Amino acid sequence: MKTPTQLIVKESKIFTIILLLGISSCLKPIQVEKEAFIDKTDSKSISFIVEEAPDWTNLFKRTSGWLGGDGIYAIPQSGIDSDTAKGETTILFSDSMFGDIKNGKLKPGATLINNSVGILTGGEPRPDKIKFYSDKLPNGSPKSLFIPSSPNTKPGEYFWLGDGFVNHELNDNTYIFGYRMTNSGGNFGFATAGTTFIILPKGSKPPYKNQRQLDNPFFIYNTEEVESTIFGSAIFDNSKKAGVTNGDGYVYVYGIRGFAKNLVVARVLPVDFENFSKWRFWNGSQWQSNIYVVANVTNHLSNELSVSRLPDGRYIVFFQVDGISSKIGARIGKTPVGPFGPILNVYDCKNALENVSGIFAYNAKAHPSLSKPNEILVSYNVNSFDFLTVITNNPNLYRPRFITIKMVP
Repeated sequence: MKTPTQLIVKESKIFTIILLLGISSCLKPIQVEKEAFIDKTDSKSISFIVEEAPDWTNLFKRTSGWLGGDGIYAIPQSGIDSDTAKGETTILFSDSMFGDIKNGKLKPGATLINNSVGILTGGEPRPDKIKFYSDKLPNGSPKSLFIPSSPNTKPGEYFWLGDGFVNHELNDNTYIFGYRMTNSGGNFGFATAGTTFIILPKGSKPPYKNQRQLDNPFFIYNTEEVESTIFGSAIFDNSKKAGVTNGDGYVYVYGIRGFAKNLVVARVLPVDFENFSKWRFWNGSQWQSNIYVVANVTNHLSNELSVSRLPDGRYIVFFQVDGISSKIGARIGKTPVGPFGPILNVYDCKNALENVSGIFAYNAKAHPSLSKPNEILVSYNVNSFDFLTVITNNPNLYRPRFITIKMVP
């Protein structure tokens, strides 16, 4: 059986994405994996080189302490994705494994907690520049950093983490979407009970004892009339203080609806982030105050994703096609609410899924704050449907993998 290290392929694939508003005889789309990269929302063409990023992948391959986790949202503490100084970045993980690996096997006593963070200093994948944190139980064992304690919290609930950002208009506090989860219902034996803002005052350090929690109404329960809808899958701060030239000043918050993985969009001014009456929801033609009129703007996405701005001013969504698949997809649109073009099949994760049965890839997203100029760093997660069995003999399986998408002039 191949180890995760042996599965790393150091070859690059050159993909061309041709974005067309109409059909042009002088632009012939290049076929990649039987599908052309065509986005009918624009006439400009962009070329990319897509490569695996082993330095970033290996940064999270460890043998002691933090061993792996889901999620991985990267929040630059400067609040500016394009910050070339690359100060501290807070990296959020949901379910997180701590323990030790010896001779390629997981040693007894490993612990799985609900969330943790990594703090990376600088923008390079250097093992000496990243530290991982959990809280601790009295006996020294790892404990989740974020545990629901808001008024709406019910006994037994725990947090799965959504996206977050530094709010320049509210004291530079960090706002993180926390999904209150319960181990009942749902296709995987767990379900969302509600959503809460986890608020970290500026300068907060793990284990974040000064955190504040605020319940929010941005979750629609599944009914016969309305499919379940949950916000926090991605956040894009489209303001000048966040480094966006000609931004409209709003924070855009993206969510996922139903089994078709439809994308829905809300927005609010940063200063009004805690004023829920100020939030507006895109109904397909205008912004409305009623969350129940929010429209699907595109589909076949994943519960976790990213929305970022390309250098030419367009917006790109990265995601795992249909939530769980080997394909990382992208859609491009002219505005933060689209219209978004067809799926661009950016990368196939099959090399990371070979020779271990029952494993899958999920929740791809971009990390602009960790990307170099004219590049996009994208991660995806790997997990197993038979986690407890597989992880013992493949303890480095459960961690993010990375690719880079380099723009070609």
